[in-house]
Amino acid sequence: MKKICPAACAVAVTIAVQQPAQAHSDGLPDVPGNIQVPVGNKLFLSGHAIGSQNYICLPSGTTFAWTLFGPQATLFDDDDRQIITHFASINPFDGAARPTWQHSRDTSSVWAQAIGIATDAAYVAPGAIPWLLLQSVGRQQWPGAALSGTTYIQRLNTVGGVAPATGCAGAADVGKRAFVSYEADYVFYKERGEDVDEE
Repeated sequence: MKKICPAACAVAVTIAVQQPAQAHSDGLPDVPGNIQVPVGNKLFLSGHAIGSQNYICLPSGTTFAWTLFGPQATLFDDDDRQIITHFASINPFDGAARPTWQHSRDTSSVWAQAIGIATDAAYVAPGAIPWLLLQSVGRQQWPGAALSGTTYIQRLNTVGGVAPATGCAGAADVGKRAFVSYEADYVFYKERGEDVDEE
């Protein structure tokens, strides 16, 4: 089982780095209650992501706002080997655009939707995107594939990634894009008792 990588480096000029999620005696990360994984699931894989949160300026009611249109990141294991790519794509099982993780070795994939969000300052660093609990809503898998059986994913130890504070104020800005550097740990869970080929 992989250990959770702490977010050790800042990705912008001056970004405060939070304390990484500490592990309980059972090996699970210490997280706010609303993003804990339900009982009956176990951690089987984790990776440290480096990439960007991508925003586009769009109308929002009577004003304008930066709107997230997806992440683009690469996840690495404890030995700095690439294990997963993370991006947004259409989930073939429901036709919706979803956060996607694709394993670098066998291309097994999982699509998920956020069901819990944590902004507690005791966990989340200033200027960092929230921690999340996401539930799997589609998987491309086969026996022995690395991401087969993924039920939940946590996004933890975030650094950076917040939408810009300026640059999206009027009609002339619509369509502008901003690619904001971020780092995070992604922790993958499966149901207890499932056999999954671990990296």
